[in-house]
Amino acid sequence: MTDLSHIRNFAIIAHIDHGKSTLADRLIEYCGGLSNREMTEQVLDSMDIERERGITIKAQTVRLKYNAKDGVTYTLNLMDTPGHVDFSYEVSRSLAACEGSLLVVDTTQGVEAQTLANAYLAIEADHEIVPVLNKIDLQASEPQRVREQIEEVIGLDASEAVEISAKTGMGVEDVLEALIEKLPPPKGSQEDPLKALLVDSWYDQYLGVMILVRVVDGTLKKGQKVRLMSSGATHQIDQVGIFTPKATQVDELGPGAIGYITASIKTAAETPVGDTITDAARPAAEPLGGFQPSVPVVFSSLFPVDAADFEDLRDSLAKLRLNDASFVYEAETSAALGFGFRCGFLGLLHLEIIQERLEREFDLDLITTAPSVVYRLHKTDGSITELHNPADMPNPTQITTIEEPWIRATILVPDEHLGGILSLCEDRRGEQVELTYAGARAMAVYRLPLNEVVFDFYDRLKSTSRGYASFDYQMDGYAESDLVKVSILVNEEPVDALSFVAHRRVAEGRGRMICQRLKDLIPRQLFRIAIQAAIGGKVIARETVSAMRKDVTAKCYGGDITRKRKLLEKQKKGKKRMRQFGQVEIPQSAFLAALRMGDD
Repeated sequence: MTDLSHIRNFAIIAHIDHGKSTLADRLIEYCGGLSNREMTEQVLDSMDIERERGITIKAQTVRLKYNAKDGVTYTLNLMDTPGHVDFSYEVSRSLAACEGSLLVVDTTQGVEAQTLANAYLAIEADHEIVPVLNKIDLQASEPQRVREQIEEVIGLDASEAVEISAKTGMGVEDVLEALIEKLPPPKGSQEDPLKALLVDSWYDQYLGVMILVRVVDGTLKKGQKVRLMSSGATHQIDQVGIFTPKATQVDELGPGAIGYITASIKTAAETPVGDTITDAARPAAEPLGGFQPSVPVVFSSLFPVDAADFEDLRDSLAKLRLNDASFVYEAETSAALGFGFRCGFLGLLHLEIIQERLEREFDLDLITTAPSVVYRLHKTDGSITELHNPADMPNPTQITTIEEPWIRATILVPDEHLGGILSLCEDRRGEQVELTYAGARAMAVYRLPLNEVVFDFYDRLKSTSRGYASFDYQMDGYAESDLVKVSILVNEEPVDALSFVAHRRVAEGRGRMICQRLKDLIPRQLFRIAIQAAIGGKVIARETVSAMRKDVTAKCYGGDITRKRKLLEKQKKGKKRMRQFGQVEIPQSAFLAALRMGDD
């Protein structure tokens, strides 16, 4: 058993693209975790989509052996974490399993919004933090300015920050020495009853559910019977192992160790993240302090383009759910789009990633409805209900007030783009909390309604600041707003998939925009089609698709005018009857284009 004082558990945290995964590669290479032949770039980003987008989605772990300058061999448990705001729950889980963090900052970019957010998460987790200044081999690198920024903005002492280039491997040994010197070893006792934190779980088609654990007290061995404290379910351990980064079986995991166990568990839903694992025969008195479960904030419906693919979509969602416990879904049906699923996501990037994985890994063609958030309805009978789908909004006479979720957004932006960013936030009903400066960059903190952010806020933010702004947010409770449901009617029939909830101030503009779009997209029929946007019984916008006209008098050469009039009257009656019974076929391409109205 490794002496606890020779173990270091640490996470690598940073803003997107500041070099977390590249530094992890260099540390693995330096400690000989993989041979040169097995080494690839971003070795811990195992999903194709992670490699293509150059982002980390799942936190990954690896155990390394390092022979320090003092002659002792240390065991290092490294966790590479995601940098994107949608996956911050992955970061909080990884931090709960460690005692310290490496805060990587790009010396050409400086402190960004996620650097700040992740540093605060580490401080809340009571971590010792070692600042690491990356990319110092680049000409645009300004290590001294970034040191001052870290001290000013985050409040960390950066005088002993390690300067490295993760790309070339320069300074990697200094990082390892700083880890051993500054990070505390884990605490724990082998004699106490078993307590292990369930950090992550995913499904393997050969072994069942694999559980990533951090042992706090006691030991985990093969053949041992363990109990999950939240559900009371007991399982017998089949395998105990570590990642080097290859899965390698070991005899046991002692205090301070991070590794994996398998116990022939069928679904990841049986292993809730943040749970405590204890010995079934000698259980611990109370569980470890877990972390907040992830709560979906953005909802959207997914429908197969071809109705025959519905069963495939159901199976694909069930398989994705095995590996991503933060994603929720339930079946729903729409008059226009047929059978599909209402899905909950942690944010827009999460939605995009799930959609792309469904299309790529399971070869499905999907229609995604406009994203919406969860509203709270206070009804006249005193009850409070949650509204996930605008189509389910009850009659306005039954509602006293509607509350919508708000976020607290931190935006870091160069001074010259500040005006555009402030007016964008004001347009989106934002309330300014504070505005400070960190060097030549402004840091604006705003309270914004999430409803306005899920639409196209991120794209607008990037285009307004020419890509220089960085953005991070956390949920900031619910607040009452003047919200209305806008229904879209085609030939006086409501189309569920296009209805949405908006603030009264912008409802008319958005309704008019959808009507104009649909007018150009719906093919002409033999009768006129009215496209309307309505709030309750009041129509706020209307467009008309004019009728195709067949020339019924073409065969009448000359003759009496009454004969022509008779034919035209007959046509008029036919069109009237057609309009009463005629169902308008809306092509799916029209739906897709209307739902992408945020693109303009």
